Amino acid sequence: MKLIYQNMLSFLIVILTTLGIILYSVTSTSTTSEYNRTYKDLESYAGNLEKIALKTDSKTGQIHNITGDNIKTVEQVLSDKNVQFAIFDYQNDQVYPTPPTNVKLHLKQSYWNKLKQGKTIRNIQKPESSEGNPRLSNKKEDLSYVYVLTPWFQNGKLIAAVWAGSDVSQLQTNIGELNKRLYFALLISLLAAIILSFLLSRYQVNRINRLRGATRKVANNDFSVHIESKNRDELDDLADDFNVMVKSLEASDKEIKRQEQRRKEFMADASHEMRTPLTTINGLLEGLAYDAIPEESKGQSIQLMRNETNRLIRLVNENLDYEKIRTNQITLAKRVFDANTPLKDIVSQLKKKASESKDKLILETPEDQLETYADYDRFVQVMFNIIQNSIQFTDGGDITVTGYRADDRHASIFKIEDTGIGMSEDQVKNIWDRYYKADPSRKNRKYGESGLGLSIVHQLIENHGGEINVDSKLNEGTSFTVTLFDEGYEHGASETEKDNRDKN
Repeated sequence: MKLIYQNMLSFLIVILTTLGIILYSVTSTSTTSEYNRTYKDLESYAGNLEKIALKTDSKTGQIHNITGDNIKTVEQVLSDKNVQFAIFDYQNDQVYPTPPTNVKLHLKQSYWNKLKQGKTIRNIQKPESSEGNPRLSNKKEDLSYVYVLTPWFQNGKLIAAVWAGSDVSQLQTNIGELNKRLYFALLISLLAAIILSFLLSRYQVNRINRLRGATRKVANNDFSVHIESKNRDELDDLADDFNVMVKSLEASDKEIKRQEQRRKEFMADASHEMRTPLTTINGLLEGLAYDAIPEESKGQSIQLMRNETNRLIRLVNENLDYEKIRTNQITLAKRVFDANTPLKDIVSQLKKKASESKDKLILETPEDQLETYADYDRFVQVMFNIIQNSIQFTDGGDITVTGYRADDRHASIFKIEDTGIGMSEDQVKNIWDRYYKADPSRKNRKYGESGLGLSIVHQLIENHGGEINVDSKLNEGTSFTVTLFDEGYEHGASETEKDNRDKN
C-alpha cells in the first residue's frame, strides 16, 4: 500500500474514532438531558396542580376541589405537550379519572411506600405493562409514557399523590431531530476529514519524494543537491542530516579521487624506481654470468648491485612501516629520556650529507638534560626524517634544530627550521598526505623516493598523542614544530589522569 493511502487511512481511523466517541457522548447526553427536562416539566406541572387543586374538608379530611372538570382544564392547557394526570387519595385509591363502578385502582405498594417517605418517582410506563399504573381518560394502549409520581402532604401526612405523564412520541421526535442533525454533521465532518487527510498525506509524501529524488541524484554522484529545511519537524531534521551527509560524501569523494591520483603517481614513481635498479641488477648478473665484465670491474659491479638492492629494500620497508604505524600495529615503548643524546647523534650522522649540499647544520639545546617522554627509537626516526627532509630541500642554507622544555604546557618542544625553497599554501596543506612530494623533481635517492617520510612522521606523532605543525613560505624556508607531552598530558588523556599528574 502506498504511503499516501496509509497516512489517509491512519488519519481517517483517528478522526472516525474521535467522531464516533463524540457522537455517542452527545447522543447519550442529549437523550438523558431530554428525559431529565421532561421529568422536571412533569414535576413542575404536578406542583402547580397541587397549588390550585388541593383543598380538604376539615370535618371529613376528604380532598375537595379536585374535580374532573378542573383537571381536564389543566390537561387541555397542556394538550400540546400530551400531558395527562391521575390522582390517588390518602388510601391509595384512584379518584381521577374516575374508574368504573366497583373497580378500585391502586399504585404499587412499593411506589406508595416511597411516596410516604416524600420521594418523587420517575419512570417509563410500557404499553404491555399495566400493573400498578393508573387508568387514564384518553390513554392510547399502544403508547409508552414518561411519568412522575409526586406526593402531596398536609400537616406532615400523605393526603394524595399525583401521577403526571406524557407519551414519549414528542420526546422521541425531539431526540430523533437532534440525532438527525448530529448524523448530518458527522457526514460533513467525514467528507472534510477525507479531503484534509488526502491533502496532508500528499504534502508529507511530496516531502519524502523530494528526499527520494535527492537520494537518487547522490547515488549518481551528483553532490550538488541541497534540500531546503525550515526546522519544523523530524522530516526537516532528516533533511538537515541529509545535507550534512551529502557534504561529507562530497568531501570523501574528493579525498578518494585525490588519494587515487596520489596512488597512481606513486605507482608510476615506484614502478620507475623499481624498474631501474632491477634492470641494473639484471644486466650486471648477465655480464657476470657470461664473463662480459672485466675482472678488475667485478668488485665494483657487485657493490653496485648491493646498493640497488638496498634501495629496493628501503622502498619496500617504508611502505610496510607506514601501514604498520597507520593501523597501530607498532607498540610504542614510551619512557623519559634525555633528548640531547639522540639529537647530537642525528646531527653528527647528517652533517656529511648537509655539507654535500653546502648546508650548515646547527643544534641548539639546553646544556642540562632535555627530558622527553616518548618512544626512543621512534623519536630518532621522526627527528631523522624531518632533518633529512630539510637538508633535501635546502641548498647552501642553514638548518637549525632547537629543543627546549615548555613546563607550562607539560611538554618538550622541538623546532627544525631551514632556509630552503619553502612551500606554497597548497603544498603545506598536502604535505602529510601519503605519496605526496612537494617537489617531485627532487628525487634524491640518498634520502628516500616514496614520498612517505613525512606521512610516517605525522602518524607517529599522532600515535604519541603529540602535535606537529609546519610553517612555510615559498623561497624563504620551512619550520617544523614537534610537541611531545609529558606522561598523562597527551592528547586524549583523561582529566583524571592530568589531575593525578599535577598532584604528583
